[in-house]
Formats: sequence, C-alpha cells, structure tokens
Amino acid sequence: MDYFTTTSAAATRTGGALVIGVYERGKLGTGAADVDKASGGALAKMLKGGDLCATLGRAIVLQNVPGVRAQRLVVAGLGKAGEFGVRQFRRATLAAMQALDEYRVRDLVSYLTLEDVAGASPYYLARYTVESIGDTLYRFNEMKSREKKGGLPLSKIGIAVASRGDGTRAMLGAQHADAIVSSMNLAKDFGNLPANVCTPAYLARAAQQLAKRHAKLQTQVLNEADMKKLGMHSLLSVSNGSVEPAKLIVMQYKGAAGKQPVALVGKGITFDAGGISLKPGPGMDEMKFDMCGAAAVIAAIATAAQLKLPINVVAIVPTCENLPSGTATRPGDIVKSMSGQTIEILNTDAEGRLILCDALTYARKFKPAAVIDVATLTGACVIALGHHLTGIMSNNDALAESIATAGITADDRGWRLPMADEYAQQLKSNFADFANVGGREGGAITAACFLGKFTEGLDWAHLDIAGTAWRSGSKKGSTGRPVPMLAEFLLARAGALP
Repeated sequence: MDYFTTTSAAATRTGGALVIGVYERGKLGTGAADVDKASGGALAKMLKGGDLCATLGRAIVLQNVPGVRAQRLVVAGLGKAGEFGVRQFRRATLAAMQALDEYRVRDLVSYLTLEDVAGASPYYLARYTVESIGDTLYRFNEMKSREKKGGLPLSKIGIAVASRGDGTRAMLGAQHADAIVSSMNLAKDFGNLPANVCTPAYLARAAQQLAKRHAKLQTQVLNEADMKKLGMHSLLSVSNGSVEPAKLIVMQYKGAAGKQPVALVGKGITFDAGGISLKPGPGMDEMKFDMCGAAAVIAAIATAAQLKLPINVVAIVPTCENLPSGTATRPGDIVKSMSGQTIEILNTDAEGRLILCDALTYARKFKPAAVIDVATLTGACVIALGHHLTGIMSNNDALAESIATAGITADDRGWRLPMADEYAQQLKSNFADFANVGGREGGAITAACFLGKFTEGLDWAHLDIAGTAWRSGSKKGSTGRPVPMLAEFLLARAGALP
C-alpha cells in the first residue's frame, strides 16, 4: 500500500474517492463544508432534506457531484459534534469503507483527519485511518477451493492534513500503521487457519520464515527432547494426548545493543479439546483460536523487526495440542515444572497455564526488563469483561499502567483486574505444591495467580484475551488483538513515538 498526505481542499482533489463527514443538527465537517461551497450548497440541501444521514456508523456514496473533481464522495455520519472522539472516528472510517466495498476504487483520500478528534494528533489520526481501512480490507480465502478475493482493490491511501508539519507526523503514523496492519493480518491468518494446518510444527516453520526476512530477527525451535532435558514436564504433560509433538519457539529481535529485552510469552494451543476434561461439543471448532496469544506475540515481534525499532524483544511460544487419548494426562496427575515446583492437575482443560509456566521460567535466561504473557486463558475473563476489553493482571503497577495506557491510545483497550493472596490461596493442594485450578470464583484471577508463582522477581504482566481474540457468529474469525496494544507498548518503550 502507498501512502501520501495532502493539504489540498477536498473539492479540488482528484482521485477515486474522497471520505468526508457530516454531523447531526446539520453541521458539515471540514471536508464536507469545502465540497458544499464548491457544489453550490448541494450537501447542505441533501442533509436538510434527509438524503444524507449524520448518524454515526452510516455512510453513503455520491457520484458526479458538481464542482468536485473526485469520482466519488463517501459521506460518513459523524454523530454529535461534541462527542466525536477516537472510537467515533474509527467507526465513521469503517462505515465509509463498508459503503465503498462494492466499488472498484484504487485510491482514496480521507478528509476525516481534519476533524477535531479529542485527544488525537495527526500521527494517531493517520494510524487509526490506516488500521481501520486495513481491518476492512482483510480477507481469509486461503482454504477455499475457488478464490474469492472480494473487497476493494485499494492500493493508495491519502491523508488530509492542515499543514506540511502535520503531514510529516501523519506519514510516520501511516508507516507505523502499515507495519501493524501487516502484523495483525499475520496473526489473523494464524488464528483463522484450521488446526489440521496450523499445527505446532506449522507455527515453528512460520516463525523461522519470518526470521529469514529480517536481519535482526532470529528464531530457534526446541523439540520435546530439548524440553525434557530442561525439565519442562508441565508443558509436556499437555502434549501427552496428541501425536503432534510440542514445540518451544524462541524468537529474538536485537535492535538495541546492551539493553535488557522485553519478553513476550504467547500461549500456543493449536487445538484445545480440553484433554480428558473434555469440552462440550457446541463451539468446540473455535478452539483452533486457542493459539491467538502465540499469534499475537509473533506478530508483535514482527512489528518491531519491520519498523527496525531500537529495542530488544524476545518472543517465546510454547505450542502443542490438548487432546484426549490413552496417553493423555489425567485429572489428579502431578507434574514437576521447570521451576522445580510441583502441580496437581485437577482439570486438564486448564492447560494454558501449564505450558505458560514453563515458558515463563525459560524467559528468565534472557534477564528481561519486563515479561508480558498473552493467552486465551479463561472463560471467566469473558464473563468478567465480555468481548470488549482484554484482562490485565500484573505484579507491577507501572508496567500494568503502561500496558493499559497503550491499549487506550491504540484503541485496543484492556482493564486491570486485581491480584491478591486471597485468590492464590484457592490453589492449595493436599498433594502437590499447588493445584492448576482454584474453583469457579475469580477464575481469571486465580489463573493469573498460578502464573504469578513462576514470575517472582520479574516485572510481569498477564493479558487474558479469551474475550477479545476472536469473534463468533456470522463474522467468525480472529480479530488480531492485542497486536495494536502490544505494538503501541513497544513503540513507546523504544521511544519511537513523535
């Protein structure tokens, strides 16, 4: 995709399409006001007559508008002028792209970036624009027998700015967004692939291929024999029931000599049937998405590598399947983790924490400045936060705050949940150091407390993305979250933001 900025008035701009906006109560947006003047008041008349809708989330395409040089105008509803913030900006952009979907538009310019969006600079408005457009352009057709590309053949995106200085910042935002969109698409592809294709071995090969494309990115893959030597018996207990061997993928991006890295640990269960504690049948097909944490951290380190950020990042992905069989781990079995601590496995469907705990212990070898694990870990987090916010839990207030702030800024929000010893007490076991589950009450938090037993002395945060990693229903598919949140966190930490 090519990007450019323009200070041209909307009416004088040529191209396939211009995106402009109108507010409720008859107020025209900046681009719309210019078009209205050039067209002899046509837009104001249409708005007054009810031919244009100012409701947020609605958009209409107009062609051959008098006084306008562009082929098409996409008029998006912006809602109430005093309430036009980042989320409204993104909704309006998405609506405009959906309205354009049936047209063969190859280039467009958005004039929504000239609107007064609370708390957003030209850099972020450009980022939000490119990311929103990228989300609408994404298609997953890889497994279809007849290719159906669909969507816009868009190849060039313009960002309207008020000045050349704003243009410089907007171009940086577009370039950053391009890398984020590319990484989100990678994460979506991983999640959307079926489990018979996206196996642990497939993820490992994909990580190795990524390393070949970036000079400062390296990938190492540990096999089960390697993990056994390291004492990763907790991780290996999950793969016992599957013929697919487990892998430990270790990716290192070295962009800042001598600095401690940020370690990202992603849960990579490529299919989760629950093991012996078998899940109910309805919706089990969606358990292919149980590796979205792995997809997110691979995508995040790919973003750092593509943007050549001055930061060191390590991505660690424990990946395997969780299936029932005669060799599968049984409820009541006790295993020893890499840390030496023993775990009574009361429920084999609480397997994500069993692979993450050994990966978190392994992360210590890199002496990380911060560790963030990302996992579709608990249904309890979905009950607590729905499908809107990622759960954030941490032993470090500053780290938790920086992640939450990154989520707000990137419009990929999370919410911090508490961690306290009372929750950890629910993990007591009569037969081992602790159990892998602590009952239904506070399930997302007790899962984090379990992981916390392996992160003492580390600045650590846990992201539970069970509610945000994918959509169900007619729009079933991976969302690519929390890649924007992680990317914003890494950009801020690398000092790469304007």
